[in-house]
Amino acid sequence: MNAFNFLINTVFDLYLTVVILRIWLQWTRADFYNPFSQFIVKATHPIVGPLRRVLPSLGGFDTASFVLALLVVTIKMVLLSLISSSPIDPLAISLFSLVSVVKHAGMLLFWMLLLRAILSWFNQGYNPFVMMLGQLTEPLLAPIRKILPPMGGLDLSVMVVIILLNFLNILLAQYVPFWAII
Repeated sequence: MNAFNFLINTVFDLYLTVVILRIWLQWTRADFYNPFSQFIVKATHPIVGPLRRVLPSLGGFDTASFVLALLVVTIKMVLLSLISSSPIDPLAISLFSLVSVVKHAGMLLFWMLLLRAILSWFNQGYNPFVMMLGQLTEPLLAPIRKILPPMGGLDLSVMVVIILLNFLNILLAQYVPFWAII
């Protein structure tokens, strides 16, 4: 059973990451011709395309991709419940799915910021992946840079956002019942 739990968690979490990145790409208006972006679009379009006919975007928010993210977590939870012979509570799974998508997006942001900071030390020249990380994280870092300029050549905005993410994670773990176990 543990092997199947691992496999289900890994496959669904990887696909959830790709779906969240698609939402993020559209939100930040990132370069969709970047090879990394093309992978994300091609991996999600078979499902997002038909969903868009039913669920149009609201302003700049990609509703179809968000619903797909919720569906990915919901299907994962149903499969895990079936494997463990646990009862399926639709309300609990719906709430858990919403919380899980938000937490997964926060964790993804944390890792993207950390990776961007580390790659900034070694990157030389053009790299499509590094460019994409910059486009995805810059909308969150730019407002902090206006308040906190670089000090001695060091950009502290990444550290500030990581501290804020950890603060929010700890704060939400106190008030949202599922937050600590996701």
